[in-house]
Amino acid sequence: MSYESIRQWCLKFGKTYARKLRNSYGRKSDRWFLDEVFLTINGKLHYLWRAVDQDGDVIDILVQKRKDKQAAKRFFKKLLKKQGRLPFEMINDKLKSYTAAKKEIMPSVSHIQEQYSNNRAENSHQRTRQQERQMRRFKSHKQAQLFLSVHGQVNNLFNLGRHLMRSENYRCFRYRAFNELSEISCA
Repeated sequence: MSYESIRQWCLKFGKTYARKLRNSYGRKSDRWFLDEVFLTINGKLHYLWRAVDQDGDVIDILVQKRKDKQAAKRFFKKLLKKQGRLPFEMINDKLKSYTAAKKEIMPSVSHIQEQYSNNRAENSHQRTRQQERQMRRFKSHKQAQLFLSVHGQVNNLFNLGRHLMRSENYRCFRYRAFNELSEISCA
């Protein structure tokens, strides 16, 4: 399958599948790991803001041109709208934008900014980089946002922690994941 087929599939069906998968999972955990990474889209620098829960599942992403307080506030508002509740704890790197936006939007949330405590969110960017290479870079801001939001939800479905279980249990969970994906895509 070519990268262009995947791109067209995301444009046509991606939003619907991601919404159905998000609704089937319900709310994520009370600990949010937040991080941002740069993307180059048509030679211009953009930032991918990502929130991950303690199990490594992607809660939400947002592609923006800036990395300032307003961008962090926009990301927090999007997270709160999708989750419907405040987290108990927010863990991120020492970017000042997070602290400033948190004071305005979520002042009651515990905020941790210790070194290496944010590795869970840092590691979640590796899959994004792999997909970016396979698709030969993203062509537009909209296409990157759409593809990465769908990719995050589908990846949550197949993020099983293979190293933590026996092979027969892994096969059973994998079978369930494929069944859930086929129910969503065929319905």
